Amino acid sequence: MAEYKLDVTTGDKQYAGTWDHIYVTLFGTEGQSERTELDNFGTDFTTGTTGNYTVKTNLSLGKLLLVKMEKDPFLFLPEDEWYFSKIVVTTPEGDVILFPCYRWISRGELVELRGGRAIKVFEEEHPLLIDHREKELKLKKSLYQWKILAEGLPNVNHFNHPSELPADIRFSKSKSTEVDNTKMIIGIELKLKGLIGSTEKWESIDDLKKIFCWKKTTMSEYVTEHWKEDDFYGSQFLNALNPNVIKRCSEIPQNFPVTEEMVKPFLAEGSSLRKEMERGNIFLYDQKRMDGIPPRVNDGEPLHVTAGLCLLYLNPENKLMPIAIQLHQQPSEQNPIYLPSDSETDWLLAKMFIKNADVMDHQAVYHLMNVHFLAEVYAVAALRSFSVIHPLYKLLFPHFRYTLFANTVARITLYGPDGVFTKSSLGLKGMTELMRRAHSETTYSSLCLPENITARGLESIPNFYYRDDGLKLWNIINSFVKAVVEYYYPSDSEVCKDTELQDWISEIFTHGFLGNKASGIPAGFHTVEEVIKFITMVIFTVTAQHAVVHHGQFDYYSWMPNASILLHKAPPTTKGQSSMKTILEALPDVDTTVKFAALTVVFSEKYTDTVPMGTYPEDRFDEPAPKQMIEKFQAQLSCLTEAITTRNLQLEVPYTYLNPTEIENSITI
Repeated sequence: MAEYKLDVTTGDKQYAGTWDHIYVTLFGTEGQSERTELDNFGTDFTTGTTGNYTVKTNLSLGKLLLVKMEKDPFLFLPEDEWYFSKIVVTTPEGDVILFPCYRWISRGELVELRGGRAIKVFEEEHPLLIDHREKELKLKKSLYQWKILAEGLPNVNHFNHPSELPADIRFSKSKSTEVDNTKMIIGIELKLKGLIGSTEKWESIDDLKKIFCWKKTTMSEYVTEHWKEDDFYGSQFLNALNPNVIKRCSEIPQNFPVTEEMVKPFLAEGSSLRKEMERGNIFLYDQKRMDGIPPRVNDGEPLHVTAGLCLLYLNPENKLMPIAIQLHQQPSEQNPIYLPSDSETDWLLAKMFIKNADVMDHQAVYHLMNVHFLAEVYAVAALRSFSVIHPLYKLLFPHFRYTLFANTVARITLYGPDGVFTKSSLGLKGMTELMRRAHSETTYSSLCLPENITARGLESIPNFYYRDDGLKLWNIINSFVKAVVEYYYPSDSEVCKDTELQDWISEIFTHGFLGNKASGIPAGFHTVEEVIKFITMVIFTVTAQHAVVHHGQFDYYSWMPNASILLHKAPPTTKGQSSMKTILEALPDVDTTVKFAALTVVFSEKYTDTVPMGTYPEDRFDEPAPKQMIEKFQAQLSCLTEAITTRNLQLEVPYTYLNPTEIENSITI
């Protein structure tokens, strides 16, 4: 008689436990066990517990290959999903084998689990496992399919509503409850104040301070007080939500006729625009990609969008200052160049219109498409291409937690009749066209931070904390990925013959980058080095880059004058005609303002089931080596946290978004 000791763990998610009957069957190279119910005295399978069971067989089953788990109803109780984390089996020979699951199991469902060390497809030897792997991938390809959202954009998962997604990739019940409660609390406050539904215009800027009484951050308060100041305005191009747009300027564009005389008063004494460009102190924001996109029609009249240009100067105090703004691409008498010496409200309006374009660009391109949509491509391709036993699936899957669910919800939130995109100055069609234009120009190098920084000439600009922290994080991620990949791929030949890995990158190239060779995205992998770089980019995107473009939305966008995605007034065509009344008329009405602001609260709230970057609560690897690599990764992240925290104590405006403790391990909202 042979005995197999089983440690069966139920997850600690809310409502993870079950009353249903659980059965197990063990499969080995020498046979299989009887279907055995796992039933101890008392209650089994309660949330967050591990039960110990024994399965007896007449003879040893040989090398253990598969564990089959089944769930049958208990009496006539209603459906009772079980979140099954893992089973650890100790064989009669003394081997201890991990079989990870980490998914919800419904009544009548069976799951077959692979255990032991991670295995690449060409390493499979036993016919049972080869057949199991083929069936697994066939099932996953039928479960996760591609859908075209819009021509020229990355493909998305084919589920139309979040409720259609498999249970194990949906939000936890606790997270769904917390999100709903946040929305409810915000809604109650805004209704009690009479702000929801009000089509009135704001009577004064100070009235906007009354939107939220309970929700404030140190940064949101700072923005409220300093949004008009030029040095703070300039700093936002480096360390706010969209730090990927400005470039070093060595020559003024022909369609932006800024003269020496215009900007001389704002430069260092005795200097000139030409000298400052030669010194590398002039930078350019150019929104030419937005030029010619028709804006949204509102109440029968088109709104106004400015595909403008902004010249910035790094002054001797190392402050980045806007020194010239042109609101449209083609210069004319009706398109003057605004300067800091113009009237306060003229200059303020010019800056607001630049920020209006920047907010739309940020939300549509740098946030939704370059992070959310591409993360979804990486995730769907992984779900379709990799077996769960593949080492890169084990590495990547924790970084895709909730991403498909969050994106499916976001498409309703952003694309629906009351969605942010629909209510923006460009409207849904315009925002989609902006994304289409941007995606056709997206390159692999632009998604890789070190190359991005170099291409934009921003290697040495001071006080660029996104660059400083981001490059350190990139290197830490790269070191971790290098260790894991080289452990499982000792040679380039192993990369070339891994058909699952090749399928993954092929699907990304085809469905994410639409077969665009000019993007530089590989259609296949040939070397270990190529795999390391690409996976580094993927993990950086879904952790660090998402934190940068997402987490500060309440900080910077809840104060609508600083960054409004919608402006009503036409941009000025003549200097000296504006007033504070003009600015108030340009801002959205009360109802639209508070709805935009409320959404920033939902996006920026911290929820209890957050998994910080580098934390891997799911025990997926059975080998000691990758576990040690994860520990080293976590230690390096901890050191960076200490360094960032120490530096931030010296800053008037701390930069926290790339502090590893503030970064989530995946895109979760």
